[in-house]
Amino acid sequence: MLRYTIKRFLFIIPMLLIVILLVFSLINLVPGNPGRTILGLSATEEQVEKINEEIGYNRPFFTKLFDYLRGVFTRFDFGKSYISGTPVIDTILANFRYTLRLTILCTLVTTFLGVTFGVIAAVKQYSAFDNIVRTAAIVLASVPSFWLSMIGMLVFALYLGLLPSSGVESWKSYILPVGINSLLSSSGLMRMTRNIMLETIRQDYVRTARAKGCTERSVNWKHAFPNASLPIIASIGLIFGSMLGGTVILESVFSMPGLGTVAMSAVNTKDMPLVMGCTIFFAVIFSIIVVLIDLISAWVDPRVRAKFAKS
Repeated sequence: MLRYTIKRFLFIIPMLLIVILLVFSLINLVPGNPGRTILGLSATEEQVEKINEEIGYNRPFFTKLFDYLRGVFTRFDFGKSYISGTPVIDTILANFRYTLRLTILCTLVTTFLGVTFGVIAAVKQYSAFDNIVRTAAIVLASVPSFWLSMIGMLVFALYLGLLPSSGVESWKSYILPVGINSLLSSSGLMRMTRNIMLETIRQDYVRTARAKGCTERSVNWKHAFPNASLPIIASIGLIFGSMLGGTVILESVFSMPGLGTVAMSAVNTKDMPLVMGCTIFFAVIFSIIVVLIDLISAWVDPRVRAKFAKS
């Protein structure tokens, strides 16, 4: 198991190299002049060329790529922002805590709603509750997140005045973005949990547990659910990863600080070092999440753990 864990974490390195190569190549193909971005329109051509020379913009592509890779892997240096002049890593770390907090809250609420309602819908198949859950899941899956966010702001912030529509001044600021995002994200998890539980509760060992006199609650949550939890855990991990990158929309709509807002601002201002840094940072975090999903799956399921022990 230890060998497998080490191998999985080492796999992040080549994947990160591929991401850096692709993003670095695409950004270098984007037309733009960093010297002009830094100095503004009032600067002379001589001043612009001097700045471009200082930051190495005019150097050959592979030279810039090698220097960037060396800075990332030896000093964790992603360069400096064209606009603010501050190190990119400092900007990322200063804003990532807001994005991480929002993502964790959304994932927890999504997991609670999706798993709880999915299991109950499977246990009460074809009941009124099951029909309501399935209909709601289909409707929520088809609703655009930005539209529902605007409706939520209009109703709860403007008309009722119960919740703030922007910022992160208090815990109330998280209710609207977390609630709306969790409702939409839980629809897929509800359907998947219901389908998996329907397959699991029809297994022989579940019928045996009922025949032995176990309560229905014990049968569903202690026998069926643990055996159905493996794909659910994997799905929750991927939901967390997708939410981490998907907070761009939430942070933009609700005017919240975070890495998504920073990335969008960097794209709009063509702040290439900051765009590169945010992209690579998200790629690293997502890669770590994928590895952790594999390890948690091995810990939960003895069959997977036995298989990995041979790796």
